[in-house]
Amino acid sequence: MINFNQIRVFYHVAKNQSFTLAAKDLFITQPAVTAQVKAFEDFCNLKLFKKRGRGIYLTDEGTMLYHSVRQIFEYEKEIENVIDDMRKLKRGVLRLGTTKAYARYLMPFLMSHFHRIYPQIKIFLDEGTSLEMNSSLLNFKNEVAIIARAQDHPDITFIPFSQEELVLIMHPNHPFVKLKEVSVGEIAREPIIMKQAGSGTRTIVDQLFIKNGCIPNILMETGNTEFIKDLVCKGEGVSFLVRPSVNVEFLENKLVTVPVKGHKIFLKVSIAYLKDQVLSNTARAFVDLLLQLAPKDGPLQDIATLSSKLSPVTKIFP
Repeated sequence: MINFNQIRVFYHVAKNQSFTLAAKDLFITQPAVTAQVKAFEDFCNLKLFKKRGRGIYLTDEGTMLYHSVRQIFEYEKEIENVIDDMRKLKRGVLRLGTTKAYARYLMPFLMSHFHRIYPQIKIFLDEGTSLEMNSSLLNFKNEVAIIARAQDHPDITFIPFSQEELVLIMHPNHPFVKLKEVSVGEIAREPIIMKQAGSGTRTIVDQLFIKNGCIPNILMETGNTEFIKDLVCKGEGVSFLVRPSVNVEFLENKLVTVPVKGHKIFLKVSIAYLKDQVLSNTARAFVDLLLQLAPKDGPLQDIATLSSKLSPVTKIFP
């Protein structure tokens, strides 16, 4: 079997055409270099160098071998550069999971901010319910998820990041609009378009009805926020969505909201990752960036407030 260390010594001697310079490159003694070259020539049963005075020259066999060996060490240097780039976050991959609503209304400003700092990192964004994103962490499909804490899991760390107000939405001509506030019981009697099971929004809304001893009149369940808004705009029912997802419709008077009596409802957004796994450099950098944005003390802030800390280029809310 070829001794790779002998090949390395041969390469440096051939490149420098000097035993002395090769010894300096390799941080070993000149006699050690000479011994390694002799051992390699014996293994190959070839004469690889010729000597004239103090100079050494490659034989034809040595020249042929050097051209092949050189490719190995050029590729080795390329590998070292790749490793160095990954350490310095000049290249790499970030695999993120989030919900469909967050992917549209929350993640753009976060990814834009991250990309400004680490422009060479390639981001893969996966979407699904909060529970599906929990599974994606456990299955190593994603390394970090930005989700609602719909369900605890002993293997997942959840760090509170932000909170978004959940608002009751309806058509501008809905009878509720004439009221200053509506009770949970009144909402339960209306056709409700619900977010699908497994979403953070659905978990909180379900808890709201259970807490008030009401059974909602569910017209439809879907994970598509745009479809929910479209149905409510057509007067097909009412729904609960995070405020950022309906800000435009509120401004255009396509949808309106009425306060829920006795309740201010918030959806808490968390940074999630596996407890027993060391985060990659890219994932650690992303989590650290989020933690810098989130207040260390005091109540959680909404995404619009967090985005206001950044330059106007990255803001996504009016």
